[in-house]
Amino acid sequence: MNLRRRVGSFAIVVATLAVAVAATARVAPAQQRFEWPEKAKNLKVLPKNTPKEKLSATMIGFTRALGVRCPFCHVGQEGQPLTTYDFVSDQKPTKDVARRMVKMVANINRDLSKMKFPEPKRVTVACVTCHRGRPRPLTLAEELASVYESAGIDSTVARYNTLRDRFYSSGSYDFSERSLNEFGMSLLAEGHSPDAIRILSINVEQNPKSSFAYSNLGNACAAAGQKDLAIQNYEKALELDPRNREAEQKLKELRGVAK
Repeated sequence: MNLRRRVGSFAIVVATLAVAVAATARVAPAQQRFEWPEKAKNLKVLPKNTPKEKLSATMIGFTRALGVRCPFCHVGQEGQPLTTYDFVSDQKPTKDVARRMVKMVANINRDLSKMKFPEPKRVTVACVTCHRGRPRPLTLAEELASVYESAGIDSTVARYNTLRDRFYSSGSYDFSERSLNEFGMSLLAEGHSPDAIRILSINVEQNPKSSFAYSNLGNACAAAGQKDLAIQNYEKALELDPRNREAEQKLKELRGVAK
């Protein structure tokens, strides 16, 4: 009897909960689905009669080209439904910048259309031409220089590793030896030889078969007074490419050999 009562009580509880859940489901409003407007408001660069299909494709193209999401230009909170966004607002400065960039691209393509090229198919530019998945289309050397100026060499190296992990195969940055050579030699020209050595050492690690990378590292070591390391790097540069005249000449100078 007791077991029967407990089973009956449990069934009543379950039934009560089911009724409560069902009632809650009826009361809770369904989440409103975002719909692209048939007629968009506050279009200042795109044609005012842009159909919603074209508007959708254009906006999605912007986000992919710059590697950003809607809140980059529009008033809204990341993670919240698009129905909560104020797409009409001009509050964010990035929206005005985006409009100016769209005008710039249109002007470039207009000028290109007037030029005479031997190739039958013309080249046009778009946001992705420069941005390649980044909000600011800096070169790798420029990106590293910006971090170095504000945060120093440790943060710069960390930034390089992060960018390489994220963008290496995307084409967003030039990860060939040219970028680190450019940045490392700019540090050397500014008198930051220890930091130049660090950057150019990374370049050698990433490009172990580059004679040019080794000779530049040799230049940094020589400037820092590290004669033995400079000689080692110049020797490696010549081993990889016996025609590297810079490495050959610097090696003679360090060894005290007459020209």
